[in-house]
Amino acid sequence: MANTTGVKYGGREKGTPNRLTKELRAILKEALHKELESIGERLEQLEPKERVEVLIKLMPFVFPRMNTVSHSMDEPVDFSDW
Repeated sequence: MANTTGVKYGGREKGTPNRLTKELRAILKEALHKELESIGERLEQLEPKERVEVLIKLMPFVFPRMNTVSHSMDEPVDFSDW
């Protein structure tokens, strides 16, 4: 029978992090840290084409994505900020 009263019984309290998620993040963080220590050596073992492909895939995690800026002819141009 479902609880239709709106009162919560049992379970985690609001704002309490999920223990499994916390443990999993710690394990993944440690594994990633170990891999990052040897990434230079691993990149050197790749062929140049493969190395460039890997670096291109990693770039979005290092550099912010640039947005295009456009100007329409109907808008006035304000150069006071330059």
